[in-house]
Amino acid sequence: MIPVECYFALSAMLFFIGFFGFVTRRNLIAMLISVELVLNAVDINFAVFNRILFPGQLEGFFFTLFSIGVSAAESAVAIAIIINVYHNFKSDQVNSIENMKW
Repeated sequence: MIPVECYFALSAMLFFIGFFGFVTRRNLIAMLISVELVLNAVDINFAVFNRILFPGQLEGFFFTLFSIGVSAAESAVAIAIIINVYHNFKSDQVNSIENMKW
């Protein structure tokens, strides 16, 4: 049996790697992947807290499945926006979006 602290350490590492990637990257796809890492860290926490607080119930796992579904929808919309930005500006860098006019 893996100790719970290992799951929390994994979740913290995923969160901070995702946060660092989001802050330091200028590529829109890399930023999207970083956001997904942060959301995966949240999903791990949902499952672990469910296992600790309510061992016989599945609420945390249902929250995790709901969060995965929302993440998939968010990724699809974000990729569509990134494709549109690339089509208009011929670049997938954040700097190209700063040039947009009202």
